[in-house]
Amino acid sequence: MAHPAQMGFQDAATPVMEELLHFHDHALMIVYLISTMVLYIIVAMVTTELTNKYILDSQEIEIMWTALPAIILVLIAMPSIRVLYLMDEINDPHLTIKAMGHQWYWSYEYTDYENLTFDSYMTPTQDLTPGQFRLLETDHRMVVPTDAPIRVLVSAEDVLHSWAVPSLGVKMDAVPGRLNQTAFIASRAGVFYGQCSEICGANHSFMPIVVEAVPLEHFETWTAMMMEDV
Repeated sequence: MAHPAQMGFQDAATPVMEELLHFHDHALMIVYLISTMVLYIIVAMVTTELTNKYILDSQEIEIMWTALPAIILVLIAMPSIRVLYLMDEINDPHLTIKAMGHQWYWSYEYTDYENLTFDSYMTPTQDLTPGQFRLLETDHRMVVPTDAPIRVLVSAEDVLHSWAVPSLGVKMDAVPGRLNQTAFIASRAGVFYGQCSEICGANHSFMPIVVEAVPLEHFETWTAMMMEDV
């Protein structure tokens, strides 16, 4: 999860999020170079005593400030398109989960298991145990196996919501009457926190998302226990 005064992104927990972090660093370096060059030109123009009142145009400068931005855009666009296609790849998911947004909680349905559904409400502050995070913990976590392609079908029952978990690199709008999908592969075990990222009403800030990634054998044990409770 994020921590106070954090300057960067959360640690990546999926291959796609790692690619997003690399693309962010790549674009940021280009922004630094552009900013440095513009600052140098401004300082040089302000401090120089050299002037020429008779220059009307310069073909070389025109070519340069047209070609350089075009090259920069290509350097940004190519890795951006690559990451975009990686995010859209959903090939043979091992598990499909339907996340339904409500005012103001999430419900999950494991479509590969019969009757494995549950609601996920935010844990009230007075019920938190030591180590749990206020406004982020839920009474039921969405449990997934590690190193397995997970497809998440996202929709909403009432108003617009958005299912987002920054560490997993996923953010998908939940639209009433529409079924959107996203996918991720948790590369390590852990607990990953997210929140609804679409203003959906008075309690918008009180419908967190908690995804717990566990090894496959632990996931099978969890599903067996959940099926017994049903």
